[in-house]
Amino acid sequence: MRRPRIKPEHRPYRTADGHIRIGSVVYGIGAEVKDPDGWLWTLVEAMDGTRGAADVVAEVSRRHPALRLPAPDIVQAMTDLTTAGYVEDAGAPPPAELSDRERERYGRGMTLARWMDLQPRQSPWEPQLRLRRARVLLIGVGGTGGAAARDLVASGVGRLHCVEPDVVELSNLNRQTLFRERDIGTPKIDAALTALRSLNSDVTVTGERREVRGPADLEDLLTGGPGGSDVPGGSGDGPGYDVLLLAADRPAVIRRWANQVCLASGTSWAEAGYRGPLVSVGVFTPGRGACWECLRSAEIERRDLRLAPGQDEDVASPRMPWNPVNAVTAGLSGGLLAHAALMLLCGIPPVEPGCRFGLNLMVPGDTIMQRSERRPDCPACRAEPAVNPGSGDLP
Repeated sequence: MRRPRIKPEHRPYRTADGHIRIGSVVYGIGAEVKDPDGWLWTLVEAMDGTRGAADVVAEVSRRHPALRLPAPDIVQAMTDLTTAGYVEDAGAPPPAELSDRERERYGRGMTLARWMDLQPRQSPWEPQLRLRRARVLLIGVGGTGGAAARDLVASGVGRLHCVEPDVVELSNLNRQTLFRERDIGTPKIDAALTALRSLNSDVTVTGERREVRGPADLEDLLTGGPGGSDVPGGSGDGPGYDVLLLAADRPAVIRRWANQVCLASGTSWAEAGYRGPLVSVGVFTPGRGACWECLRSAEIERRDLRLAPGQDEDVASPRMPWNPVNAVTAGLSGGLLAHAALMLLCGIPPVEPGCRFGLNLMVPGDTIMQRSERRPDCPACRAEPAVNPGSGDLP
């Protein structure tokens, strides 16, 4: 590391009892370190990006001569802070692959990623570079999908391919904010591509008007994506896409299809939506944690609906011919879906897949968190290997 620096977002401070708090006071990021002799505070102050590692060690030794600190102890403390994710290299040049224009455009996103990132990096721009190289397949560009597409394109995803069969209707406009009144009667995919391309010309956005009628359609979409050697940016090895995002709810079995196809291809995927005031996203990677079927089975067992024998579970949460939703619930679910994609592509935050999380808008503070181990009796993933064979360089 050329010039170690405590990340600006992780700026430390001393507590009243002399401890050091670092990483902000955000749960999951911040930490508190005891510093009885005071030299650790000198260390974090010296790691301001103006000195090399050897000079940092010399500065700490100079300011605490009575302690006779061994240099390896100071170096180890620097290493520990770096491993914990609180340090960056102020001397690291920005990646040549990112233009000045891109660095200006995505600068605020880089700082948020740097704040949330607890992995040592060569450069704070590495996550943005991963995103720029990513290939994402999105099924559905309605309320959830449109919001997810907008957020991913704004964030700088490299390639986004959208699939949507429907036409814009007036009743869509209360929550599908990608569309305008002038789009009524237009195929959603056409209106979506126009809106997304005008948002960010540096992102390659493609799409097709197509209905998913079975697992074969999803398999065709995944394997027919931009992964071939004849496509710019395509690797020519492995699945055509790095991540599948499912924002469609028809037919009802489409999530089971997606789980099946992604397990077979080794593709990470996420699905999101809303059920009244409940908004959530599920995140899955073959071979890491529960698959969608595992999680669903575990949730069915966990719930105590007190149904009579033979009663369908829909009586406890009935399905209606309309879908109660507004722009807030659709936008939140789409934002969670885009967030899940960033997690899978960039590893920030480092959440293990095989879970569902979200929120209940009726009760602030009542969060949704479902997690399960892989089930040996799962009909979908029980024969799958323990390591994802198609993850490539994804974290």
